[in-house]
Amino acid sequence: MSKPQRLDQILFSQGFGTRRLCAGLIHHGEVKVGGEVVDDPWAEFDTAGLSFEIAGQVWPFFDKALILLNKPAGYECSQKPKHHPSVMSLLPAPLRERGVQPIGRLDEDTTGLLLLTDDGALIHKLTSPKHHVPKVYEARCKHPLTAAMVEQLLGGVELREPEDKLRPPGKFQRPPEMTKADGAEIVDETLLRLTLLEGKYHQVKRMVAAVGNRVEALHRPQFGALTLPADLKPGEWRWVNSPAEVWGQ
Repeated sequence: MSKPQRLDQILFSQGFGTRRLCAGLIHHGEVKVGGEVVDDPWAEFDTAGLSFEIAGQVWPFFDKALILLNKPAGYECSQKPKHHPSVMSLLPAPLRERGVQPIGRLDEDTTGLLLLTDDGALIHKLTSPKHHVPKVYEARCKHPLTAAMVEQLLGGVELREPEDKLRPPGKFQRPPEMTKADGAEIVDETLLRLTLLEGKYHQVKRMVAAVGNRVEALHRPQFGALTLPADLKPGEWRWVNSPAEVWGQ
C-alpha cells in the first residue's frame, strides 16, 4: 500500500496548478473522490488505484504519466515548434503542466502512435537502441517496391546526411552511417511495412531513399507491444496503465 497523501498534494502532483490553486479547487467543492465532494485539502488518500473527479472529468492518479496519442499530420513533436502547432496543444492543461514530452519524435507529416511521459528514465530506456524496442512504420512509397529493396533494407543501407542537415562547402561533413531494418515486408505494390530498433533523424525516409525509392506518406501503427487502438481518432489520447505494456508484460 502506498503512503497516504493530502488531496492538495495529489492534485499538485497531477498538474492541476500551484498548491494554492489546488487547495482553492478543493475548498470550492470542485473535487470529488469516490463520487463524493471533498472540501478539505488536508484530507488524505491512498494513491494506489485512486481516481478523482474535477469539473465532471475523472482523472486516475499516476505517479508518472504515460499516454498514447494518435498523432495527426501537421503537428511538431516539440515544445517550441517552428512551423506547425506542437503536439502538446492536443493535450489537456494538467498533462502539459506536469511536463510530459514525446518519447522520440515523429516528423510533422508523419501520423500514428506517439508515446509521451514525464518519466525521464523511461524516455531514455525506450529510445536507447540497446534496449531493442521495435517501432513499426508503414511507408507509402512513390515507386513500386521490389524484393531487392527489401533485401537491401534488411542487410543494411548507407544513410547520408539529409539535405537540411548538410553543412556549407568546406565545412566538416559527417561520414555516412550504416543501418538496417529489423523487419521489412511489402504489403502491396507501394506500401512498405518497416520495423526499426533505432530512431535516427528522418530514418525511414532516408532508408527508403537509399534503396532508390521515396516515401510519400508515413504512419506508425506500433511502438513496442503497443498498437494504435482502432477507435482512437487522430488527435485523441489515452492513458497507458504501465510501462510494462510497452514490452507486452
